Amino acid sequence: MTDFLIKSTIALCVLLGTYYLLLEKEKFHQFNRFFLLGSLVISFVLPFVTIEIIKEVADVANTNVVLPGKITANIVAEKTSIYVILGWFLYGIVTTVLFFRFVNNLYKLIKKTKSGVTLKHQKATLVLLKEQTLPYTFLNTIFINEEEFQNNKIETELFTHELIHVNQKHSLDVLLIEIIKTVFWFHPIFIFYKKAIQLNHEFLADEKVVKSHNNVSFYQNLLLAKANHNPIYYLASNLNYSVTKKRLIMMTTTTSASRGFFKKTILLPLLTGLVYFLCTKTVAQETKIKSNATTKETAKKASIMDAYYDRTTFKIKDDKGIVVTEKKYKDLSPAEKKVVPNLLEGVKFPATKEEIDTKLEKGGPESVEIDLYDPKNQKVKKEEGSIYKTTDLTENPSYPGGIELFYKFIGQNYKMPVTPADVKLKGRVYVTFIVEKDGALSDFKLLRDIGYGTGDEAIRVLKLCPNWLPGKVNGEPVATMYSLPITIQAQ
Repeated sequence: MTDFLIKSTIALCVLLGTYYLLLEKEKFHQFNRFFLLGSLVISFVLPFVTIEIIKEVADVANTNVVLPGKITANIVAEKTSIYVILGWFLYGIVTTVLFFRFVNNLYKLIKKTKSGVTLKHQKATLVLLKEQTLPYTFLNTIFINEEEFQNNKIETELFTHELIHVNQKHSLDVLLIEIIKTVFWFHPIFIFYKKAIQLNHEFLADEKVVKSHNNVSFYQNLLLAKANHNPIYYLASNLNYSVTKKRLIMMTTTTSASRGFFKKTILLPLLTGLVYFLCTKTVAQETKIKSNATTKETAKKASIMDAYYDRTTFKIKDDKGIVVTEKKYKDLSPAEKKVVPNLLEGVKFPATKEEIDTKLEKGGPESVEIDLYDPKNQKVKKEEGSIYKTTDLTENPSYPGGIELFYKFIGQNYKMPVTPADVKLKGRVYVTFIVEKDGALSDFKLLRDIGYGTGDEAIRVLKLCPNWLPGKVNGEPVATMYSLPITIQAQ
């Protein structure tokens, strides 16, 4: 609900601001009418539209954490806050009061159509009232004073004005915005939308009157003469609505075709930008490269390397080129394993299966020297503040104690969200973050989740995570991008 309100508010404000800046002063009122109504529809629809932008995550470190359904046994349903209950209670009371007010006004207008003499006039129904009033319109009914009508004291321009409201069905626009205001009474933006819509109705009616009677000055003086009367019903269209300087100026305003076309064209990139800003969502590209195939391939490669170098002794040199220790392959650090010679070194590419089998059967050399300080094993350092990928590192970031402890930490702290009984959560949540130079985790970004707050929960747990061992370039800690797919499996 919060996400809907935020996105719809942004859209409503941007579109109404655009109307005031570009369209209100121009003389294409029919277009403006549909722009305002369309703005309401678009603003309510956009929050429900999602356009996915695929983001590859293969270039960053990738760890797959599987959360089995059994941990749901530890979940305790959260109690709804008393403030939330009170808030909904208050909303319900105010909405109910406004709804009855709306219905009561409708009832009064409908009742008034039966309170006086009715006459047919073109496509409208005239209701003659005993009370003193300016003509006003609701749906296809025009309410006027009986005495003024019988004595022909109602100017023809006034009839024309009200007939435009009837013919163009302006009351439907007013009913729509009033229903929206009743539901979203707490949102002040709809007050401005109603004013803009009703003022545009008057622009439309004024334009038709001026074209039909071709006497601008007389009509302007007529409006000013009637300016002291106030509308009786807020659901009705009234001749005197907002007799402002804007209406008087608009009667003599002209808009060139080129100017109108230019302003309408500007709306296209605006709407495109609005859709991009509110509807696009970056998601992880889930391919075989990022699935279990990667894990299996990596495990298989590690197993082959272990077997090949089983009898090899690795002599580790210091920064002066002196051998300071000897290790077996399984004891090498991640940085040292990165510079171990490829087991297919010396075999012509592409190698045949027989050549590979022969190489593996023979095994690695008796000894291999590892010199991390050799220029060929050094990585190029980027400018200060850069974020590195694992391919740029000489040593990858790691969780203290190993990745298995990291799995355990996630499993112990991740709380599966409460879902309806018929919903079985299953899928992947993708999160990226930065392992900073001091090992702290930051800049959490949710690329994909499976709903019900699974992604937000993943980020919450990662924020609790202790500092990692940072990635390094030539022995110097650097900030590294890291991606974490979390597989949710229903029990």
